[in-house]
Amino acid sequence: MNRLKEKYQKKAVPQLVKKLKHKNPLAVPKLQKIVVNIGVTEDQHQDKALKSVAQQLKIITGQLPKITRAKKSIASFKLRAGDPIGLMVTLRGKRMYQFLDKLITIALPRVKDFQGVSRTSFDQSGNYSLGFEEQIIFPEIDYDKIDKVRGLQVTVVTTTNNKDEALLLLELLGLPFEKEEAEK
Repeated sequence: MNRLKEKYQKKAVPQLVKKLKHKNPLAVPKLQKIVVNIGVTEDQHQDKALKSVAQQLKIITGQLPKITRAKKSIASFKLRAGDPIGLMVTLRGKRMYQFLDKLITIALPRVKDFQGVSRTSFDQSGNYSLGFEEQIIFPEIDYDKIDKVRGLQVTVVTTTNNKDEALLLLELLGLPFEKEEAEK
């Protein structure tokens, strides 16, 4: 069993049941999926760039990415409907826990001047979004083999619709949030 999934089942679930006052352990929030996106808009007509980014995303996540395409044309961006604008991967189950474990223990500590992730990046549905300026924070990416440094976005989707419950879940899983203002 994955380290993070074991931590969720043995430590997080009992604490969530106690703090959220649920009677059933199956009612506590859990991770549903993780979505990783990389935009490739500046090279939208180059298949070489898409192949390079797809290979990098496959190495980072362990899964083949899907090409995302523009839904409508925007003349000011020189974009036509159907043009490729990025790549995405949806992780569930075992790969989701492996990726989140790697993100928490390896990638986040490699971020320059890291003070913790923001507590305010939750949407109304209890999902957490996290953006990175460089894909090279992941150790699998060889800096000499990439054509360009690109940013990526990670969205952690939870089963709760409450921001506070989602924050508590991610804290118990070990996501290093920045300290609150009162603690500083």
